[in-house]
Amino acid sequence: MLYTIPVLNLKKYLAAAVVTTTLVSSCLVSSAQKQMENLDRGLIAVNEGQGKVFLSWRMLGTELDNIAYNLYHQTGNRQAIKLNPQPLTGGTNFTEAGVDSTQSNTWFVKAVVNGHEEAAGKPCMLKANATAQPYLSVPLRTPQGYTPNDASVGDLDGDGEYEIVIHQTGRGRDNSQSGLTDPSILQAYKLDGTFLWQINLGHNIREGAHYTQFMVYDLDGDGIAEIACKTADGTIDGRGKVIGDSTKRYANNQGRILEGPEYFTIFDGRTGAALATTDYIPARGDISKWGGKGGNGGNDSYGNRVDRFLACIAYLDGIHPSVVMCRGYYGRTVLAAWDWQNHKLTSRWVFDTHDMDNPYSGMGNHNLTVADVDGDGKDEIVYGSMCVDDNGKGLYTTGLRHGDAVHVSDLDPSRPGLEVFGVHELEDGAKGIGTAFFDAKTGEILWKGDMDMDVGRGLSADIDPRYAGVENWGGTEGLKTCKGEKIGISPRSVNFAVWWDGDLLRELLDGNKVYKWDYTTSVMNPLLTATGCLANNGSKSTPALSADLFGDWREEVVLRTQDNQALHIYTTTIPTTYRFRTLMHDPQYRVSIAWQNVGYNQPPYTSFFLGDGMKKPAKPNITLVKKK
Repeated sequence: MLYTIPVLNLKKYLAAAVVTTTLVSSCLVSSAQKQMENLDRGLIAVNEGQGKVFLSWRMLGTELDNIAYNLYHQTGNRQAIKLNPQPLTGGTNFTEAGVDSTQSNTWFVKAVVNGHEEAAGKPCMLKANATAQPYLSVPLRTPQGYTPNDASVGDLDGDGEYEIVIHQTGRGRDNSQSGLTDPSILQAYKLDGTFLWQINLGHNIREGAHYTQFMVYDLDGDGIAEIACKTADGTIDGRGKVIGDSTKRYANNQGRILEGPEYFTIFDGRTGAALATTDYIPARGDISKWGGKGGNGGNDSYGNRVDRFLACIAYLDGIHPSVVMCRGYYGRTVLAAWDWQNHKLTSRWVFDTHDMDNPYSGMGNHNLTVADVDGDGKDEIVYGSMCVDDNGKGLYTTGLRHGDAVHVSDLDPSRPGLEVFGVHELEDGAKGIGTAFFDAKTGEILWKGDMDMDVGRGLSADIDPRYAGVENWGGTEGLKTCKGEKIGISPRSVNFAVWWDGDLLRELLDGNKVYKWDYTTSVMNPLLTATGCLANNGSKSTPALSADLFGDWREEVVLRTQDNQALHIYTTTIPTTYRFRTLMHDPQYRVSIAWQNVGYNQPPYTSFFLGDGMKKPAKPNITLVKKK
């Protein structure tokens, strides 16, 4: 059955206007707690060979600073042995020697609070009697002719452990290209490879990086993550039920889908069943009215700019997560915020620039990010060169137009609040700023570079401890400090960053390798080579996913195998003395993982500066939601 709610009449909105269809409290929510996943310890045990086992576990976001841990090892049916003589108060990792990997080995952690040992958590998910390897292998049911592409995670069954949703891609097309595509397929797996469900988005959803955005998140606070994405006639949910009319085929003779209804659907994380479907906001309208100021300022009438989609999760009321589905960024731009509560899908607001003459038109990226830029406890959407406030109104626009990468965090810890570093695509001789660093709250440009240059890549990460804050690079002007001062040549890798080794600097992730930047010699030294694995998305060379999935606060890297039959989740085995709460309980970082699959994938960032010389981060203001 097709469940619908009325489509709002977008023509009645003024440019950049807001329509609110749910009552939202006007009181301040700076003290409100954001609903987050109730994760388990995420304990892992990695066989390093020669009897060594590296153990790592989570410090949860709600735990006090003075919490300690006891670590236990049980062999077969023997009595468990405590591995640490005194409660562990440093990094949440431990290396055990002399382990007999031919035996059945189990580890578990007990928290120690004010001297009292609490009950044991779930035993480790990765046993040390596995082959010595720094990864977890997740076998896949990849359809013939398909390739595992972007992934996301959520607790799909409420057990405190993440499951993986993988986008399986067949023949795809960029928006600028004609031709038919294969249906997009979403599949869900547990970390042990248990197959959960498959959603086939059907022939009326075009496959490509700019079409198929999918959000995985617990939207209604029941402890079970949902999946949200654009659907159409012929989409088949995880239980085999068809949305709309399966007999319809809307692709024209160029393979483009410019006719027929467009839907937005919420799916159940446990089964993949469609829970609610409504009309997608906004509708296509006149497809020749989506061009404008972004990039080269051009336009088209064949369906390129109208079908540029983005999506994200944002805590717009400071408590509950909303889904924001987006269309357009070269010219007209529309963001539609949705709430899924009490089994009902409702529209929160719609931001619409209406046409190319609006100052917010043409300011979008091939990606976006979400952060509380004004410190009021509610999230804003940084949509490249503009920012949309939590209430759906335009907060500011820098006027710098379209770009391929944007990064938001406390990039300059000497300044209050958050900053943005972005690169800008100036095609066909367009004039303007190629790289810019600006205040995330006001849009004030703090420094700029690469004038009149078309800059396609850019990255922010703390890779040099000699300078405060992050370093930034992209374009032709080399490596710069957070103040815009040039300090040398930049790394050749400009795709992804990952916290991997034991210090506070960030490492570089490019293809199937993790590199350490040697700031004294300006050389990238490999720390990990994921042999037998491949990255995705052509020259973007990005992982299926990179996130703090289990273990301590360092990030895991998810890559597909060369035969496309498995995902390998790589985890670090380098000890660290630094201890942080799991990054997945930092709301900005967690929603970064949700939007990582959108458009041109970008690395996630925390709401605080995580790097050399950092201040101790505050305990996140969150509440953990258990399965109901």
